[in-house]
Amino acid sequence: MESFIRVDQYNFIKSQAQALINGHATAKDEDVLDALKSLVIEKITKAFEELTTEQEDLINPIVNIEDKEQGELFVAELKPYVIPFNATEQGIQKLFPKVKKLKVPSLDELDLKEVTYLSWIDHSANKKFIVTRLKGKLVGIQGSFETTSHKGFCAICNGHESVSMFLAKEKGKVQGTFTKRGNYICRDSEVCNQNLTSLDKLQEFIERLTK
Repeated sequence: MESFIRVDQYNFIKSQAQALINGHATAKDEDVLDALKSLVIEKITKAFEELTTEQEDLINPIVNIEDKEQGELFVAELKPYVIPFNATEQGIQKLFPKVKKLKVPSLDELDLKEVTYLSWIDHSANKKFIVTRLKGKLVGIQGSFETTSHKGFCAICNGHESVSMFLAKEKGKVQGTFTKRGNYICRDSEVCNQNLTSLDKLQEFIERLTK
């Protein structure tokens, strides 16, 4: 079977596995647990546009999860079917043609099945770079990134994490003018990627900054 699970969908399935673990830890009523199982399957099904019978057969056993060990085993068995982040270092370089000596992270050192968007900070220029796919196309944005951080909600993953202000500068309608747009996002992009259980907020963030 080919890979069919996006990274954010994989994270969502993991969150639903945890919901089942929590349910078994707090409830003993079989009717309550059966209702939870049905809800979990319904939520996961809605997270996909369409699932084949073979794919459903792979995911549906999630309802058998009762404890942490079973949960970890289940998500590990799904990992081979996760679609890895698709990009090359050369392709990323082309997204930022005006940036001299762009230092792109080595993709060989990353688990690309844990990456919905790639991000890194150029401390010398105090800039943060973000690369992801939008409507099937590889896109990249860059912007200033505060050196200080505070606890708050991330505009990309909606997690309550350590966040900093990211500001991208775009050319204005009048020649010689610029518009800055941005928001608070996770300081740690690895944590942010793990929090992502949907593409909605990430796509909204990218679209707003690339108008």
